[in-house]
Amino acid sequence: MKLPPLFVAWRHVLRSGYGLPALRGDITAGLTVGIIAIPLAMALAIAVGAAPQHGLYTVLVAAPLIALTGGSRFNVSGPTAAFVVILLPITQQFGLGGLLLCTMLAGLILILLGLLRAGRLIAFVPYPVTLGFTAGIGIVIATLQLKDMLGLTLTEQPQHYIEQLNLLLRALPSAQLGDALVGLICLAVLIVWPRLVPKVPGHLVALVVGALAALALEAVGLTVATLGERFSYAVDDVLHPGIPPFLPDFAWPWLLPGPYGQPLVLSFELFHQLLAPAFAIAMLGAIESLLCAVVADGMAGANHDPNAELLGQGIGNLVAPLFGGITATAAIARTATNVRAGATSPLAAIIHAGVVLVAILWLAPLFSYLPMAALAALLLIVAWNMSEAPHVIKTLRIAPRSDVLVLLTCLSLTVLFDMVLAVGVGLLLAAGLFIKRMSELTDTTRLNFGQNPMLKELPEHVAGYAIRGPLFFGAAEKALSVLRRFNPEVKIVIVDISEVPMMDMTALAALENILLDYRKQGIALILSGSNARLRLKLRRAGIHPLEGQLYHVRNLAQARAKALRLLPEPAATESAI
Repeated sequence: MKLPPLFVAWRHVLRSGYGLPALRGDITAGLTVGIIAIPLAMALAIAVGAAPQHGLYTVLVAAPLIALTGGSRFNVSGPTAAFVVILLPITQQFGLGGLLLCTMLAGLILILLGLLRAGRLIAFVPYPVTLGFTAGIGIVIATLQLKDMLGLTLTEQPQHYIEQLNLLLRALPSAQLGDALVGLICLAVLIVWPRLVPKVPGHLVALVVGALAALALEAVGLTVATLGERFSYAVDDVLHPGIPPFLPDFAWPWLLPGPYGQPLVLSFELFHQLLAPAFAIAMLGAIESLLCAVVADGMAGANHDPNAELLGQGIGNLVAPLFGGITATAAIARTATNVRAGATSPLAAIIHAGVVLVAILWLAPLFSYLPMAALAALLLIVAWNMSEAPHVIKTLRIAPRSDVLVLLTCLSLTVLFDMVLAVGVGLLLAAGLFIKRMSELTDTTRLNFGQNPMLKELPEHVAGYAIRGPLFFGAAEKALSVLRRFNPEVKIVIVDISEVPMMDMTALAALENILLDYRKQGIALILSGSNARLRLKLRRAGIHPLEGQLYHVRNLAQARAKALRLLPEPAATESAI
């Protein structure tokens, strides 16, 4: 088996040439995306139930590894909003250790997909399925941010959306004015700023404005929850607010806290429980990374290697959890910013990780002053962008009913249950509807001998049909059953299959049954216009030309000549009168 090569993106860059202008573009893009990634990484780590530093560790370790080994020149990887609905239940059930162990399993699955060269298969996921579950994820993420956005006090953390929504509604009386004001101010900045000053990242401006607003509100007696109040770290058994200003240590995930604060106990049952969510993480990571690479290619006029990208994503997710990193994948928003800022190689993604490194080592104490409501507002904008509401509305308005059904099904199941079920049901529903549409393209019609010059003067002892379209399990039985509908005096049946591109095993089995019936009734079958591939498939299935039973001819003129030779002499004489 040929293995997908590593460092594909780097090899392409070096072959095409790399000079000082490209380096300047990479530095500018890396700095820009790095500034954006810092608050997003912390906010997304909090959203999945982990401490904010784990989001920064993800960027620090996974992003350069994926950029080095992957197949896309422009992808920027790190924590993304799409994973929130999958990772939060894992953290709630298995703790931080379980989340990191599950991420490692997902990394192994991604590596396996890359080695099996499954990258091209992701392109077969229908657009309504992707749009449906991403819109559903956006709704769930937005709902989860209401707690910090309004400063609500919740007594429990239910896993199902309806229970979460009900609990949030009941907790509305506990809303804090200070948190709500900071959240609304940051939300307004995030909406307005990109329109006024698009070249300066609105994320950074919103967080600075939010922190200043929080200080001002606290000065007048309104409390505002901050990151330093919510999270802390220990050094020599002394707790410090915020995130640690030093690099992560190597640690096996199963030695980290589980759901009750105790280290995980490795067992077959634990791996069995984590395997399904790990597979979901791997599938979502593969879809999002490769879609991101396609978007980047379209913006920059480049090409990526999907199998190498899967391999790189797998390596990043396998190694990052050993240093406290959570699940990573390519992020479309950060990648698009990377391309627009002038990136030309994976070096930009590595520089963006360097910006996060500087932030951890020198700016960590300042992060303690970030309001939780500001981070929630940031994720609300992320959720809105992820939901792609304009695309959803356009699809509902112009798409065929079958695609609308798939989209709404995936969206509803993602919100009410989980993404794994939504994608599974969505794919099955899309496949079923596609099979139905394809089966409608296949039909069998009776040939009119009087109107077809190549079949003129054939007697009533001959029947003719034309089959058009693929003969597969969804259409074969219906199309071939017509070949049994003729009067008992027919002794020869001509079937034009020149417009049949393929036959699957269901069609072959149905044709074999027809031949058995014809043999019992003394009827000969003449297949006209079959291509070489189809004839080879018939021979492999044991359906060989046989004198008096089955014949292959090139066209309908030859079919007519063959039928006249096979007819008994009286019938042939009668047709000539």
